[in-house]
Amino acid sequence: MLFNSFEFIFAFLPITFLLVWYATRNYSLHAAITVLVVCSLFFYAWWNPAYLLIILFSMVVNYFLGRALGKYKNRLTLTLGVSGNLLALGYFKYTDFIIGNVNTLFDLDMPLANVMLPLAISFFTFQQIAYLVDSYRGETIENNFLDYTLFITFFPQLIAGPIVHHKEMLPQFSGSKQLLTKQNFAIGISIFAIGLFKKAVIADGIAAYATPAFAEVDSGNSLDLLAAWSGALAYTFQLYFDFSGYSDMAIGLARIFGIILPLNFYSPYKSTNIAEFWRRWHMTLSRFLRDYVYFSLGGNRGSKIARYRNLLATMLLGGIWHGAGWNFLIWGGLHGCYLVICHSFRDSSMFIQQYIPTGLYRFLAWLITFIAVVIGWVFFRATTFEGSMLMLEGMAGVHGISIPQGIFLRLDSTMQNMLTAANIVTNTNGAVYFIKVWSWILVLLTTVLVLPNTQDLFSKYQGSLSSLSYLKQHSFWPLFSWVQQRNWQQNSLWAAIIAVAFGFGVLTLSQVSEFLYFQF
Repeated sequence: MLFNSFEFIFAFLPITFLLVWYATRNYSLHAAITVLVVCSLFFYAWWNPAYLLIILFSMVVNYFLGRALGKYKNRLTLTLGVSGNLLALGYFKYTDFIIGNVNTLFDLDMPLANVMLPLAISFFTFQQIAYLVDSYRGETIENNFLDYTLFITFFPQLIAGPIVHHKEMLPQFSGSKQLLTKQNFAIGISIFAIGLFKKAVIADGIAAYATPAFAEVDSGNSLDLLAAWSGALAYTFQLYFDFSGYSDMAIGLARIFGIILPLNFYSPYKSTNIAEFWRRWHMTLSRFLRDYVYFSLGGNRGSKIARYRNLLATMLLGGIWHGAGWNFLIWGGLHGCYLVICHSFRDSSMFIQQYIPTGLYRFLAWLITFIAVVIGWVFFRATTFEGSMLMLEGMAGVHGISIPQGIFLRLDSTMQNMLTAANIVTNTNGAVYFIKVWSWILVLLTTVLVLPNTQDLFSKYQGSLSSLSYLKQHSFWPLFSWVQQRNWQQNSLWAAIIAVAFGFGVLTLSQVSEFLYFQF
C-alpha cells in the first residue's frame, strides 16, 4: 500500500484515524497505541503476508535481547545480536548477488536462490541494531513490548524511514499526551500534502525524462553531451523530490497522530561541500553511520590516515546498504573519496577564500559539490557498470554535442554557423521534448536553490524533531533575504495553497508509482 494511492488516502488513513480517535476518546492512550500497532501491522502485511512473520520474529528476538543487554551488559550477547541482524539482512538482500559473482569469478553455474526480500528490512534492521547497542551502553531500557512494537512498525516511517531512534520515539508513546489535536491534524495534513505534491507531481513528472536516458545507456547506446546531462540532472531531481516527498509524507502522517519524527532532508542541494551534503541528505542514515559505524571504527581519533580509512569504510558500507550491486558499492566508495578530499583540502580552501569574493567562492563551492553529487547519482541509478560509464562519457562530451534539428533550423544563419564551427550537429530528436526537459531542470534547480524547504516552513510549529530553520551556513542560497522567515500559518491563504497541492497530487493517483527507496 503506497502513500500515494487511493486505498491509502481514502481508506486506510481515515479508518485508522477514526479508530485511534475512538480508542482515545472511549478508552485510553494505551488502547490508541494498540490500535496503531494493529493498523501498522496490517499496513505492512498488505504487501505480502509472509513479510509479517519475518518482522514479528525479528522484533521479538531483538526486544528480549535488548532487555538482556540492559541488565547484564554482556558483550558476547551484543555481538551475537548484531551479527544475527546483519546475517539476516545479508541473507535476504545479498544471497543472489553473492552467488552471481561467485558464478562469474569461478565460471560456475550455481542456480540463484531467488530469496524473497522482505519489505523495509534495511530500515528496521538498522533501527534494531541501534537499540541493541544503546541497551548495552545503558542508554535505554524498554520494558513495554507494545511500545517497542510501535517503535519498529509505526506505518508512517516503516517502509523507507526516516530511521528513527528509540530515545526519540518511545517517550512519545507514554504519559498522558493527547495524540489527536486540531493543530496536529492541520500541521500533519499540510506537510503530507506538500510531500504528495513533491512525489506525485514533481518526481513522477521529471521521471519521464530520466528513465529513457538511463534505459539507453543500460542498453549499450551512447548519448551526446546535452542528452546525457539532461538525463543525469533529471534523475538528480527525481530522486530528491521522490525521497524528500516520501519523508515529508511520513513526517506529516506521524504528526496527524501526534507523533513527531526526526528530520531526514534539509535542502542538500544547497550544500557548498560534500560533508555538508551528507549532513543534509538522508540525515537519519548519516546519523546511524556516524554513530554506530564511523565512531565504532575510531572516528577521527588517531592519525589522518586512520580517519580517512574510517570514512571510506563507512561510506562503502552505506553504499552497499542501499542495494546488492557493484554500482552501489562504487557510489559509496566515490562519496568516501569525496569526503576524504573535502577534509584533506579544508585548510587549503580556507586559504583560497581570502583571495576570492565571498559570493563567488560560495557559488563555485556549490557548483563543484553539485556536479560531484550528480556524477555519483549516475552509478546509483544505472543498472550496469557499462551503462554508468556510457552516461559519464556522454556527460564528458566524448560522443559529441547535438541539438534537435527543429531548434537548429529556427536559428539565424550567424548562430547556425557558430554552432557548426563548434562541431555541434543536429539530431532527429523532438524539439518539444528537448525544451520540456531543460525547462523542468531549470525550474527545479531554481526551486531547490531559492525556496525554503518544508522544515523551514513549519519550524515555528516543530515540524520535526530538528530545530534547524533557515540555515544559510555552508550553503548557496540565492535570494535568501526574500524568502527568509516565510512560514506556514493556520489561515485561509495557506489552506488554499495546501488544498491546491493536495488536489494536484490526488489527480495523479491514476498513474501511481513506487517510491525509489522502496527497493532498498
